[in-house]
Amino acid sequence: MTISSEETMMITTVADFIDRDVRPTVNEVEHANEYPTQWIEQMKEMGIFGLAIPEPWGFGKVSTEAYVHITQELARGWMSLAGAMGGHTVVSKLILEFGTDEQKEKYLPRMATGEIRATMALTEPGGGSDLQAMRTVAKKDGDDYVINGTKTWITNARKSDLLALLCKTDPEAEPRHRGISIILVEKGEGFSISQDLPKLGYKGVESCEISFDGLRLPQSQLLGSTEGVGFKQMMKGLEIGRIQVASRSLGVAQAALDDAVKYAQERESMGKPIWKHQSVGNHLATMATKLEAARQLVLHAARTYDSGERVDMEAGMAKYFASEMAAEVALDAIRVHGGYGYSTEYEVERYYRDAPLMIVGEGTNEIQLGVIAKQLVSRNKI
Repeated sequence: MTISSEETMMITTVADFIDRDVRPTVNEVEHANEYPTQWIEQMKEMGIFGLAIPEPWGFGKVSTEAYVHITQELARGWMSLAGAMGGHTVVSKLILEFGTDEQKEKYLPRMATGEIRATMALTEPGGGSDLQAMRTVAKKDGDDYVINGTKTWITNARKSDLLALLCKTDPEAEPRHRGISIILVEKGEGFSISQDLPKLGYKGVESCEISFDGLRLPQSQLLGSTEGVGFKQMMKGLEIGRIQVASRSLGVAQAALDDAVKYAQERESMGKPIWKHQSVGNHLATMATKLEAARQLVLHAARTYDSGERVDMEAGMAKYFASEMAAEVALDAIRVHGGYGYSTEYEVERYYRDAPLMIVGEGTNEIQLGVIAKQLVSRNKI
């Protein structure tokens, strides 16, 4: 698939925004752990929060390939900016694919403009990647659901107006996944944020623990019209989520490579730019090769997604390889910078702190390997 001229213009607009408005001051904002209010407003104006929402609810969704490039540009400026729209995209896709007509009309137009921002609520304390072991329950009471439980590591929990909550509507169901549903949660009495979680990187945007204590919502907030299919719905939603995380990895690695190449030309040692020393030049060559290999893997997953084919293996491969690559490239950028790479004056230390998030987020890489192996055997049965 070829990116359209309109999509190319959008990618260029985002890249210009990053170079003009974000990169000059991002280090100060990141170290202060400030929420990037102004940049988020600019992202709304550019239509970033509506990239997955087609007409008539939005302004026309972009291809997944274009989405990869846009996400990469945001992460090249600051990974947290890409994180601010990642979960929102997944929820957009969930409502678009599985929501009722009423839910689409209620949420998608305002999600497209960023008036409503959304996120996912999956992980629970002590549960990690074992989503089927969750204890958050939505129990029917008259025409309502009453929700009780706790979720953790919920990105954008404070700033989001809508949460796609994965919970149990039938705790006794066997197998367990058949008792899981998605509830579209609007905040109200019985919803609280227990704490903001301190993080190595991924600053600016909040990651929180949230609690539900008798939160009452009408049963019309069930995503779609059938209980017990939420696990399957979310696994489909996470395909685009994993492609998005892989795209963030590309952006972080691109920024690390760009900074390393620039520094290696400016810094001299023994009478010549350090890139001419074989050890440094080899680092740059290896970094660039790994990044390009990851980019092609991510683009392949994006194109497969747009083809309508099953993409859980491709998305898992992209997320696994790109995130591991980003961590390696970020460390190599520090090596190229030498002692200055360890200084907070340079941005490479931020890339090194941000990169591990993609390894553990949206399903750990150990989970990705399991998904890849399962699909590999399933597609090649003897």
